Amino acid sequence: MLFMQRPTSFTPTDFAALGAGGVAYVKPVIHDGQAAYGIFGADGTAMAIATTRDLALAAIKQNDLEPMDAH
Repeated sequence: MLFMQRPTSFTPTDFAALGAGGVAYVKPVIHDGQAAYGIFGADGTAMAIATTRDLALAAIKQNDLEPMDAH
């Protein structure tokens, strides 16, 4: 029988690595004084800015990533 030990806590680096390469996060941002939606990698790296949430989600999906909301 195989037993797996669950980690008791994650460091921010450990947590970011969970979605690295496969997940992109969308959150509202202000860009040039205008409301927009930022697209960020799992490690917090800014990847792009979109004018609408739908456009941000479409860009993420077009790049074979899984979109997630960040608050």
